[in-house]
Amino acid sequence: MNESLEEAIVFAKKYLEDLLSFFGLNTDVYATSDDEVIQLNVPNTHMNGFLIGQHGDNMRSFQYLTSTALKNNNYAYTRVNVDVADYKKQRADRLKQKAEEWVKQVRDTKKPMALEPMNAADRRVIHKLAADYDITSDSEGLGRDRHIVLKPQE
Repeated sequence: MNESLEEAIVFAKKYLEDLLSFFGLNTDVYATSDDEVIQLNVPNTHMNGFLIGQHGDNMRSFQYLTSTALKNNNYAYTRVNVDVADYKKQRADRLKQKAEEWVKQVRDTKKPMALEPMNAADRRVIHKLAADYDITSDSEGLGRDRHIVLKPQE
């Protein structure tokens, strides 16, 4: 890990901890990096519901604020992933289980399958899994209607 990434991690960790303290939560945020993305994990607390927000909206807002603070302070590394009480990890695990069923169905029926619209992070999980099963996956549509179409290999 290079020095500037280490400095960015320290800044992001402190920034998020300070931000959480405004809501009355004094907790230690666990910070690491993964492929030049700063991973910030907030532990399980009595404020999980509020910190996560509806469909993870508040969590994404904390992520955006932290990323913007890094940019405004001229850090080279500004990609941030905030997870509260492993919410994103558990969600990704559930999504992988569903995706495995969809991929098997496409492989068995040899027919394409259009999935419901989903956010970029969820689409990334599906694309990775489809590649592991030799299934073609394309993102189609724009904005909130962006979705994946799974297709059998030619």
